[in-house]
Amino acid sequence: MITLLIALPAVAALAAVLIKNHASRRRLLIVTALLHLCISVAALNHSGGIDGWLGLDSIGMVFLGITSVLFLAASVYAAGYLAAEEEKHPPRHDFIESRTVFANMPEAIFTACLLLFLSTLTMACAAQNFGLLWVAIEATTLATTPLIYYHRHHRSLEAAWKYLLVSSVGIALALLGTMFLAVSAMRPDSLEVSMSLGDFLSAAPRLDPMWLKGAFIFLLIGYGTKMGLAPMHAWLPDAHSESPSIVSALLSGAQLNCAFLGIARGLEVCAAAGQGPFARELLVWFGIVSMAVAATFILAQMDYKRMLAYSSVEHMGILALGTGIGGAGPFGAMLHAISHSVTKGMLFLLAGNILAIYKSKSVHDVTGILKISPVNGVLWLTGLFAIAGSPPFGLFISEVTILRAALEGGRTVVAALFLILLALVFIGMASPMLSMAGGPPGKTHPENRSPSTIIPVAVLAGLAVVLGLWLPGPLLQALHSASRLLGGA
Repeated sequence: MITLLIALPAVAALAAVLIKNHASRRRLLIVTALLHLCISVAALNHSGGIDGWLGLDSIGMVFLGITSVLFLAASVYAAGYLAAEEEKHPPRHDFIESRTVFANMPEAIFTACLLLFLSTLTMACAAQNFGLLWVAIEATTLATTPLIYYHRHHRSLEAAWKYLLVSSVGIALALLGTMFLAVSAMRPDSLEVSMSLGDFLSAAPRLDPMWLKGAFIFLLIGYGTKMGLAPMHAWLPDAHSESPSIVSALLSGAQLNCAFLGIARGLEVCAAAGQGPFARELLVWFGIVSMAVAATFILAQMDYKRMLAYSSVEHMGILALGTGIGGAGPFGAMLHAISHSVTKGMLFLLAGNILAIYKSKSVHDVTGILKISPVNGVLWLTGLFAIAGSPPFGLFISEVTILRAALEGGRTVVAALFLILLALVFIGMASPMLSMAGGPPGKTHPENRSPSTIIPVAVLAGLAVVLGLWLPGPLLQALHSASRLLGGA
């Protein structure tokens, strides 16, 4: 099943290039996403895979579930989005004009890259080998770079190059960390090292502690770059701001989690080798720094897509902090990852709707959403309170859990900083988002959008509420199991 989950979107990507009819290609995208979700649900109930290479533990299950649900929502949204783009930019048949005018990327390539992105994300979730995990996370970079350049604007070109270069540097450092991890397991009588996670956990007491600490530092910095932890987050605001909203939702809600998975695997090995306190302390302070940097930029941000991007930096900091704090913190962190993915996916898709109406990403140009488009306005306000961690949303539960873990662990300074930074971010986001929703109607240029651009947003909003009120038994069990793997209670 795991092999099928990886192969299905890859084969569909090839089919997307060969299919000529746009409507058929969009149906293929939705059907592939739906099949991926169904197979994912079936795979969660069955162990299997390729020994030492592919398999699903509780952490992989949680992230695979998030990825599949969010991709289905983005695929439904994409049907309406791509139809609107086709109306605005009909295909060009004149060779000279197509070479001299920046037309949009062909839909076939865009759809194929989306499907390849899903394939690589699935591989990252299921990877049980550090080498394969590195390959999968690097492959997500290659699959998404063309998506960032979709609009063929000079700003999107700059964002794509920055994303590619900064991510490549990060992934190179992660490769160095992977090599250090291999060196920590070497013995004088043998240079052969299995890169399987299971073998590392079995051999953990015999790993060289100095090489292991060095490995975790490089894994944290390398995969932390892809995850968007400050100060390695330079690519994230531009990439999220200039990408189509579908891509921004998937980057923030799925890719950042899979990058964190690389750090989580390193933490598992460190904890098994008795180096857990060292690794967790690094995570705590990287988390605080990320929250502080995000709060600083959000307070002065007047581009609402960039504001959402810096919010992702903040929430990745919360994820790292919760994982490192111990106790109930890792449970809160895993719940936070789910809730953030659902909420941020909703907000980025909504940002696409707002951009289609106002043709501007400036907070000053967008006012009166509630009067011009009441449904989008209500969902926008819902997203504000959800992302700010207000009850009854899932982020409220996860943030309270992390705060409680900090206090129970005697980390009062960390708890105080956590609360202060959460308050600053709320102030920085509430003012512009409330002004966008209210006030007199601004200048609009509405497009004809199908209901498919509203339905997935509403579904994600509903999930954000459900996560704050009720956790299904299997999900709760998976979160507890993932928490124990990360050294939590």
